[in-house]
Amino acid sequence: QVQLVESGGGLVQAGGSLRLSCVASGADASRNTMGWYRQAPGKQRELVAAIRPGGSTNHAESVKGRFTISRDNAKNTVYLQMNGLKPEDTAVYYCNLGSAFYSYWGQGTQVTVST
Repeated sequence: QVQLVESGGGLVQAGGSLRLSCVASGADASRNTMGWYRQAPGKQRELVAAIRPGGSTNHAESVKGRFTISRDNAKNTVYLQMNGLKPEDTAVYYCNLGSAFYSYWGQGTQVTVST
């Protein structure tokens, strides 16, 4: 059974930083595409960043230069380093492990950025 457990969310002032972690069990994170998504109140869930099995990454335009996705294969963990946080980054952040045949989600972690 695949489980994804996120942590690292919280309340931070604008301009601050947070690092989200997603620990995967039941699947090899290095052999799957891992992504971070977010969903703000009243909005659709959107992709923030993803990292593929080969290590290539992509980041949403709204977070480029501020957020960085990375992976520690030994810990089966994916991270999202978030710097220069803005109030519009406030959302629940979800970790995803997926392929063409399956998709698993974590329970989400709240990130709140105050002005």
